[in-house]
Amino acid sequence: MVLPGGRYGAHAPLLSYAADAAEARGARIRYVHWDPPYDPERVPPESTESWVVNQVPAVPGRPLLVGKSLGTHAAGLAADRSLPAVWLTPLLTVDPVLEGLRRASAPVLLVGGTADRFWDGRLARELSPHVLEVDGADHGMYVPGRLAASAAVLGRVATAVEDFLDEVVWPGTATALA
Repeated sequence: MVLPGGRYGAHAPLLSYAADAAEARGARIRYVHWDPPYDPERVPPESTESWVVNQVPAVPGRPLLVGKSLGTHAAGLAADRSLPAVWLTPLLTVDPVLEGLRRASAPVLLVGGTADRFWDGRLARELSPHVLEVDGADHGMYVPGRLAASAAVLGRVATAVEDFLDEVVWPGTATALA
């Protein structure tokens, strides 16, 4: 299940590559699209978690959640259902997200950058043994300099997701990207 950011769509590169990695391992991908689109003027901070969770459809089994930024407000849902998750640029400075991550019993991969004001690498490493921290990356996982450097970060994130899925979530699952 792919949960986008507030201004980062479900098919944008970070989420798309994570979804591709899961799909290559046999997962059926479901994309959440915020409806209506998220508007912080309309959804007060204390209601954001419930606004996000109410848009996540119920699915049978134990799905993998993949979320970015706003989508990480589903961390409490993941904890309640013991769901594994990939959280890209999680909002570690937002209490409901942090509380959900603290309650997680299933494995989670946390991905963030040192130039992201919502990221705290030390805290991330306390919350999970599965962390990718990119020096200088901002909330969009862009790094200073030429775009190729940011594209390389995308590659690092994709590899971290694949490793997490292969070694932690679905060990032994064959992969075959077509």
